[in-house]
Amino acid sequence: MGKKIVVLSTSPRMGGNSEMMADAFIRGAAEAGHEAEKIHLYDKKIEFCKGCLACQHTGACVIRDDAAVIVEQMRQADVLVFATPIYFYEMSGQMKTLLDRTNPLFPGEYAFHDIYLLAASADEEASSMDGAVKGLEGWISCFEQVHLAGVIRGAAADKKGEIENVPEALNSAYEFGRNV
Repeated sequence: MGKKIVVLSTSPRMGGNSEMMADAFIRGAAEAGHEAEKIHLYDKKIEFCKGCLACQHTGACVIRDDAAVIVEQMRQADVLVFATPIYFYEMSGQMKTLLDRTNPLFPGEYAFHDIYLLAASADEEASSMDGAVKGLEGWISCFEQVHLAGVIRGAAADKKGEIENVPEALNSAYEFGRNV
């Protein structure tokens, strides 16, 4: 039986480089018999966390926006995949805002154990993505049975579609999906 995978495309740009990596991951996962659903944030309304911590007692956020549905989809997934462009050597603001809003997951039950990061950067150095990796590792450390299963760094991909010039990133994303 295949795994349930939620792929979170956090770019504000439809069809951007990190989303192309997400699509490659999904193709591989589907070919391997897994159920992979992509959630893109560019058309979602996600407010900033208010820090009230009500969710720690109720299991739900007091803010009524698209984050509640996304967090529930994340809760039920076996595998989470985050695809992000790198802005100023860090994950996108949309990704960070969503991670902050996952606070209702912390005290409850969740299915996911494996987390993947697919990052695309205009910078040619793979190290330009270290901040995003460290940020995601901080989030992961809040969940006892969760680990970072893999990272793909798509360097030197600035303009929309340039990730096609980095075939090793797209091929690796596809292979990660096949072998999840």
